[in-house]
Amino acid sequence: MANELDETDSSYVNQTGRDVHVIDKKVPVKVGVGSTIFEIILWVLGILPGVIYTIIKARARGYLQQLQQNIQRAASTIDNYQVQRVIVLQNTAKLLDKAITLDKETFTEIARLRSGANGENDEARNELSQKLGDVERNINVAFENYPDLRAHAEIADAMRQNSYLQQEITAARELYNDAVNRWNTEIFNWPAKMVVAAKAGYTTRIPFIASSEMKAQSEAVFF
Repeated sequence: MANELDETDSSYVNQTGRDVHVIDKKVPVKVGVGSTIFEIILWVLGILPGVIYTIIKARARGYLQQLQQNIQRAASTIDNYQVQRVIVLQNTAKLLDKAITLDKETFTEIARLRSGANGENDEARNELSQKLGDVERNINVAFENYPDLRAHAEIADAMRQNSYLQQEITAARELYNDAVNRWNTEIFNWPAKMVVAAKAGYTTRIPFIASSEMKAQSEAVFF
């Protein structure tokens, strides 16, 4: 029997490549009649099996609630780093404004971002991330136009802080995505967790989604 996946067989090779995207769709958990019949059978078999299954469902409910708290904690970590990044970019913009005339819209945008820095949901969190990138690009344009500013100690330190926070945000997103992946897996774990999730109306959660603009920039040639 030939190998199902043969890397030397070029007949299935896609020469053009293929990009992938995160599907922004929440899938609700649903159970069929079979789950109801399963529960009935347990009670028909005796009180003990029914009671044991009820206890298992109670534990499953508590476990899923803990997973939700883990997701909230991971999301809060992202928010905290993004708040710090807003402040760093605000300070950087002020330092630049002392040396050059910076676009006033940059200050207006930073002030607006700072007032709503805590994302209430995944969509708001992603939108804030994209807008922070826009502000950073405005500041980088100033660096390009005035290269001597790179020697300014306070500005250089601020940009290092911004770079560090970007790395921390990336790491925090990985933890968030891990928590979301665990949630999305566990709510479909039949029977107890899936039954509990279906009755509670739970759905899958959406991991971090990079904007199309950020994807395009990642594929750009920098050197």
